[in-house]
Amino acid sequence: MTQNRPWIPYLLILPSVAFLALLFVVPLVQTIWLALSDNGAPSLANAERMVTDINFTRSVRNTFLLTIVVVPVQIAIALAMGTMVSKVGRGRETILWIWTIPLGISDLAAGLVWLSILQNTGYFNSLLFSLGAIGRQASWLSYQTPIALFIAIAVAEIWRGTAIVMVIIVAGLNQVPKEFKEAAEIFGAGPWTRFWRITLPLIRPALQSALILRTVLAFEVFAVVYALGGRNFPVLVGEAYNWQNQNQNYSVAAVYAVLIMIISLAATLIYLKALKVDPERLP
Repeated sequence: MTQNRPWIPYLLILPSVAFLALLFVVPLVQTIWLALSDNGAPSLANAERMVTDINFTRSVRNTFLLTIVVVPVQIAIALAMGTMVSKVGRGRETILWIWTIPLGISDLAAGLVWLSILQNTGYFNSLLFSLGAIGRQASWLSYQTPIALFIAIAVAEIWRGTAIVMVIIVAGLNQVPKEFKEAAEIFGAGPWTRFWRITLPLIRPALQSALILRTVLAFEVFAVVYALGGRNFPVLVGEAYNWQNQNQNYSVAAVYAVLIMIISLAATLIYLKALKVDPERLP
């Protein structure tokens, strides 16, 4: 049928192409032009203003540091959780449901939950005081305690975002044939050897997807950071928000958005190059 009417496949994908063009390509082009223009003419003035901003260097450093710390920890935890779930028989769905509860919580709500735990009068201080570990309320989220603030934000992000990584990895583990593991056991391979030589290479497509998704989301972190640290811990998206809403400068905010997009695309290309996936391994 399609041989006689070669235009049918193009007609079928036309709605999705039109949708992407209307809601993605057009805003993207407008944002890039807003970032690289001044008074209707091409200009790098907005980029220069962004780079010379007092919080720019700190926001870049904090965003990359948070990504470098959070993403590997989330991958490691998700691998451990997924491996444990794959060995569970009864109650597996219940365990997965409990572990994926953070997926149903918005970023801001998750930040407020951890704020109630870690603020001066929060549950964490109350617990330490009741145990006699501290004599008075300790400040964990102040600009005077940058290390504690960073650890608090990292822990909150790990708690909030590990579930989505685990779901992807569990889906990859389900694609690993049991015959491979059984054959390895017969030949005397230990648990670590089976995991390193069989499981990990076979779930490379899932790992690649999880790394790309979680890294891009880490570069876009905002709500949890804003709830816990506010301006005490500047990140790229937070600076874009401040330039747009507080300074009412949409052009500099657009430059921040373009920068985040470039960083995310670069990270994606690195993952695609470093974790090459053979087409035969794709599900």
